[in-house]
Amino acid sequence: MKYWIETYGCQMNKAESDALELELIGSGWKEAGIPENASIVIINTCSVRKTAEDRIWGRIGYFKKIKKDNPEQKLIITGCMAERLGDKLKEKKSPVDEVFGTFDKDKIADFIGKKNIIKSYENGIYKFKKNHSGKDAFKSFIPIMNGCNNFCSYCIVPYVRGREISRDPADIYKELDSLEKYNTKEITLLGQNVNSYTYIENGRLIDFPDLISEISSRVKSIEWIRFLTSHPKDLSHKLIETIASSENICRHIHLPIQSGSDNILSLMNRRYNTKDYLKLVENIKNMIPGVSITTDIITGFPGESEDDFKMTCEMMEKVRFSDAFTYYYNPRVGTEAFNYPNEIEMEVKLDRLSRIIELQKKISLELRKNKLGQTVKVLAEDYSKNSKNELLGRTESDEMIVFAGKHDKIGKFNNVKIISLKGNTFIGELIE
Repeated sequence: MKYWIETYGCQMNKAESDALELELIGSGWKEAGIPENASIVIINTCSVRKTAEDRIWGRIGYFKKIKKDNPEQKLIITGCMAERLGDKLKEKKSPVDEVFGTFDKDKIADFIGKKNIIKSYENGIYKFKKNHSGKDAFKSFIPIMNGCNNFCSYCIVPYVRGREISRDPADIYKELDSLEKYNTKEITLLGQNVNSYTYIENGRLIDFPDLISEISSRVKSIEWIRFLTSHPKDLSHKLIETIASSENICRHIHLPIQSGSDNILSLMNRRYNTKDYLKLVENIKNMIPGVSITTDIITGFPGESEDDFKMTCEMMEKVRFSDAFTYYYNPRVGTEAFNYPNEIEMEVKLDRLSRIIELQKKISLELRKNKLGQTVKVLAEDYSKNSKNELLGRTESDEMIVFAGKHDKIGKFNNVKIISLKGNTFIGELIE
């Protein structure tokens, strides 16, 4: 019995797919190697952007062709697109055999094992898995909360992931204990908004700073702790203090701004303004020397004028993000912004996106040049694409670096001197 899992979208999907894979392996299944050889194919989907769903439709078409030669193969669709479209994915001669939404992912293994299941087509309760990484994983994603209560006007997440629910800290600590046994080096705490983590235990409220502080104090082999993603309105002074006082919490914060225009931020229902954001960044930089800040930016939002766009560029210059994930606005059915007037023409969206990308490249290059000659701690992750004699790793600031090294360095921390730059990637020299 062989399986094939494809995962699209966020790190949360990756963690959930890893957890499902552990269940399948525990039941005697083996990874197929190539999709054509699989008895079961599972596609874990994303709905954040239309382009993500377009890719899934393409893959469904691909597997439809495969199933002509392998009619016994079963195709399962799960994740946010499955939650949004449900059994519509099985209509019109579709090759899809079964659909499991966000709240039914925990039932996939039982379905494959031919056990009776009852799916919760609505009002489901999200269930966290116990473990999300195997014994060979030196990096691990750990979900700590799910869902979102913010309802940004452009975002489909609250509708396909549901309202916020936080994971029992005792379960998180148990998973950490198992990872410690496997000598895991880095973890990333995951949530649609990790800052909203809230759990009441024995009458005591545990917030995200409490949780990450406890994790920081109890882990040993885990030397780097990261977290994704933060909403600016919820990132507290208490969390900044916690990061500043902890040696194993990475000095890197992903802080999506989305726009530098207060008018657009209001239309997006982000519930902060540029003054709030700049003050938050100032506090972070003052309290955490050497911190790197990355962000998300959406351009071409309905009603965005050229002046609004220029305000975003000005904000990028003021904050000087280490890197930015940039997108043009993509309407999502079911969100408030889908019905907004003053849609921006695609030609304008693409032009503004290219200008933002070029500006961020310039800023990133300037910041990276300041690090030339420094020796930094690097977690080697894999061979580089170009050579088996080179390794690819990441710094504490989440920057990529390539350096000469052998296989025994992968999965371990290394001291690497930054020699030069190639694009946005550092070229380094291993310091034994």
